[in-house]
Amino acid sequence: MNNLKSTVFSAVTALALVLTSTCVHAAGFQHGFAVDPSGKPLEIGIWYPSQATPQSMAMGATTMSVAFNGAVEGRALPLVVMSHGTGGSYLEHYDTAIALADAGYVVAAVSHTGDNYADQSRSIYIMDRPKQMSRVIDHMLSSWDGHATIDSARIGMFGFSAGGFTTLASIGGLADFSKVGPMCREHPEDFACQLMAKTGAAGVALPDTSPVQDHRIKAAVVAAPALGFTLSPDGLKNVKIPVQLWRAEDDVLLPHPRYAEAVRRALPEVPDYHVAHKAGHFDFLPPCSVALANIAPAICKSAPGFDRAAFHQTFNTAVVDFFGKNLKPN
Repeated sequence: MNNLKSTVFSAVTALALVLTSTCVHAAGFQHGFAVDPSGKPLEIGIWYPSQATPQSMAMGATTMSVAFNGAVEGRALPLVVMSHGTGGSYLEHYDTAIALADAGYVVAAVSHTGDNYADQSRSIYIMDRPKQMSRVIDHMLSSWDGHATIDSARIGMFGFSAGGFTTLASIGGLADFSKVGPMCREHPEDFACQLMAKTGAAGVALPDTSPVQDHRIKAAVVAAPALGFTLSPDGLKNVKIPVQLWRAEDDVLLPHPRYAEAVRRALPEVPDYHVAHKAGHFDFLPPCSVALANIAPAICKSAPGFDRAAFHQTFNTAVVDFFGKNLKPN
């Protein structure tokens, strides 16, 4: 499965997907780099509101219609940072990023160093990720050309799968990684257990669990969080911000109730909880282009009766509405 995800996201980056916007003006888009805690580059995609004229931006066999490097429209804009799943890229949730940009948000999505489509050498070192997200926020508030347009008091975070765990850690979650071994002995088929077996992680020391909470984050959306079973009520007691939590009903990679449901039960405040009926794990990714579906049908095929495109309209609307309610101007 890990090889499949790597192949898929190589295709996503090589082919992209056809990006569309329902607004008269396309979202602005920039490609750039932040710097991770070890000094390595962190590749980021940035979407934002713009009144510039859109243009077709070729990416492999497909194009996206965006105002590439267009001027940022607006002042005191909220920022949402995005963390992808294992082996993903900053393009993983492009449609949600565009929906947020259309609604007036700046969005910075990262390709995690050491855990992306091209390099999974540190995919088991999941605690690298929250530190990288803090560096992305630093970059957007101080080094990005449009940093003066961002309201630093209105920052949200979005994460899917491993990115969902990353988000929970970034907002105060402390995992108990000693639970991983016993759980994997009981459920070796779970994705995290297969990943660790593949990488020989059984002999690796438990990850550093020093707090990595970033208090600048004021609201969070978490979809299909990995390692949810490691997060107890005590481990999530420091989460003091609003959380929107999503579970795919038919998720076979992160099966119910060990992941999203475990997080729901452990959060100190009741989250804005959604169950995507008949959805699988990968249905949180955008609908696939024909080219991508031919390359990776397993990640692109939804269950009979599940309309991924229709779901993403609902999903993106709910995400935008949640941040709208919880990242209001002071």
